[in-house]
Amino acid sequence: MPEEKKEKQTFLDKLRHKYRMVLLNDSTFQEVGYIRLNRLNVIAVAGAILILFVAIFWTVTAYTPVREMIPGYPDAVMRAKIIQNKIRLDSLEQELKYRDQYFANLNSIISGERPKDFLNTMDSGVQTNNIKFKRSPADSLLRHDIALSEKLTIPASSGEASIQLDKLHFFTPVRGMVTNSFNPSNNHFGTDVVAGPNEVVKASLDGTVIMATWTLETGYVIEIQHDDNLISVYKHNAELLQKVGMRVKAGDAIAIIGNSGELTTGPHLHFELWQNGMALDPENFIVF
Repeated sequence: MPEEKKEKQTFLDKLRHKYRMVLLNDSTFQEVGYIRLNRLNVIAVAGAILILFVAIFWTVTAYTPVREMIPGYPDAVMRAKIIQNKIRLDSLEQELKYRDQYFANLNSIISGERPKDFLNTMDSGVQTNNIKFKRSPADSLLRHDIALSEKLTIPASSGEASIQLDKLHFFTPVRGMVTNSFNPSNNHFGTDVVAGPNEVVKASLDGTVIMATWTLETGYVIEIQHDDNLISVYKHNAELLQKVGMRVKAGDAIAIIGNSGELTTGPHLHFELWQNGMALDPENFIVF
């Protein structure tokens, strides 16, 4: 036991034993200075330097663009594409859900059954419980075609003669700067308006929403059917606030201005007016 203690004391003594590092002039061998240290000091200083080096390396790697040089780490462009693909996937899942629910209700109507709630709208005035249909393949195809045509087009309201467009009071969808005007020769059938971020897009006239979806080229798109076979189109939105079948008034919020879709270079609203299949210049009727 005394020998083990002696060995331990000898090892500690070696760590604590002080050494002197003398600095001499190379020509005159005159002592210029000296440093007193021991092995324990050297180990402590080396450990502190190593910890400091690791901390600096971790900080630079975690909070600077240097981290993008690590193999397998996504850069800013890739991360932006990942986020964009996630948003598109969510919107596609929502559209598939609406489509499946629409066809399920269409099948229920053809079968003479009461459809389930579709987009929170129900027609309580239609009673189908006591109606018996004689179904045939031709009848089913006819009903399917009629249902699709009615979804895409809402007939103009009956009443007085056709309304003159110059007598209509259009509500400005969004106020801002016009960056690209109506130019059919260049396949630009609308007006591009740049406004502030998160600006609300409003309906230009009273009407019914006939399309509220997302496309690869124009992003989030919403279309409204108005009287006199007039349709207004709002493209590149960041978010849609109305759904298909909803009735809106002029000035109602329908979307949030954005930069969605591939055919866009910045946040703006692409606004179109169509009547009887012909594109109209929005600037002839609206002051943006």
